[in-house]
Amino acid sequence: MEINLSKIRHIHFIGIGGISMSGLAEILMNKGYKITGSDMKKSERTDKLTKLGAKVYLSHSSQNINNPDLVVYTVAVNGNNPELIAAKKLGIPVIDRAALLGHMMKSYKQSIAIAGTHGKTTTTSMIALIMVNQGVDPTIHIGAQFNQIGGSTRVGQNQFFITEACEYFDSFLKFYPHTAVILNIEADHLDYFKDINHVKQTFSRFIRLVPDHGNVVACIDDNNITDILHNASCKLVTYGIKSETADWIAKKITYDKKGFPEFAVVFQNLELGSIKLNVPGLHNVYNALAAVATCHCSGCDFDTIKKSLSEYKGSHHRFEIKGEVNGITVIDDYAHHPSEIKATLEAASNCNYKRIWCVFQPHTYTRTKLLFKDFINSFDKAYFTIISDIYAAREADPGDINSAMLVKEMKQNGSNAEYISDFYQIADYLKNHASDGDLVITMGAGDISIVGDKFLL
Repeated sequence: MEINLSKIRHIHFIGIGGISMSGLAEILMNKGYKITGSDMKKSERTDKLTKLGAKVYLSHSSQNINNPDLVVYTVAVNGNNPELIAAKKLGIPVIDRAALLGHMMKSYKQSIAIAGTHGKTTTTSMIALIMVNQGVDPTIHIGAQFNQIGGSTRVGQNQFFITEACEYFDSFLKFYPHTAVILNIEADHLDYFKDINHVKQTFSRFIRLVPDHGNVVACIDDNNITDILHNASCKLVTYGIKSETADWIAKKITYDKKGFPEFAVVFQNLELGSIKLNVPGLHNVYNALAAVATCHCSGCDFDTIKKSLSEYKGSHHRFEIKGEVNGITVIDDYAHHPSEIKATLEAASNCNYKRIWCVFQPHTYTRTKLLFKDFINSFDKAYFTIISDIYAAREADPGDINSAMLVKEMKQNGSNAEYISDFYQIADYLKNHASDGDLVITMGAGDISIVGDKFLL
């Protein structure tokens, strides 16, 4: 549906408490739009929107639809939602969150969309910090809280818009990127995508959205990416660590006692200098290199890029240090795909902890089932792994997959693992077994961070 946001004054959000929906609502409020919305529970995000002047209903009801010009919903909202039904009955235009984000991008000359199976939030945050420090004054939309910009959203006055771009349900195909960043491509969201080829086809279509005068920034260490780069009709900027033909290369990578990397940045065979990160892991070297290449395309100078990346402290739920008790450090991380788990545990293994206790909450039955064998081999760097029940998210329990099955296979494969469903019991188990110098890391895209909070009490 074609929407002209300049002719709209009142927008209603169904599911306004979500991290992305609340961020978009905040941006639009700052631009003078009247915002109403609904959600099933009160949260810090709904409270913030209320303080900014939004009307937020803590229930879904047809009576919440009070003549808005546009209604926006998330993919979590099904067709039986009373507000959705009421809006359609009244002939009010209805679009999903991704379509709204795409329409918002249209009003910016320099829209930067960061896509990939992993690393979107971190790389978007890095780019955002660099651009802010450069004085570009961008508008920013991130899928997590990022303290260094004051939240998940920043409203700027310039022509730059920076956002994550998710491939799930082909969402990013509704975007209008001037610069598309492709971090990596792997099989994921297999409740929607048929296989890796289907995923690659969708990323190919995303690349084609970039205009001739735009940019595609891509990691050519990833074979799935190199397979589709012929779809780019614009300027192609490449980066990598393994490839010697990339425009941007990270070399001389070393790690300090905390696992934080330092590396030399080489641009078209010219070494520009070294960058020291304050977040751990090789995967963050890749994320940082993507940020370097993207920001250079946008006119940022290397000194600002270097300084900004050294200041970057990470965003919420991404290797976030939650606290320490009895000499035991607690970290929370969003990893929920086998490759992410491996990368995060590899980073943790470089951080000089005595032992790593990993508490993992699988995310969705479909992902757990279709990537089952990959999950089994993902926890090698952990001393001990505790698996909680699967976080269903949008799915119903099919009855043919559970966490106990995963733990059984992990034990047969030689891993130290245990299935514990109750979060309080997991926290008690850790209190009885972890000791001074250990790391407890909670992992998942659900609510597993609660375990860390209970352990720290």
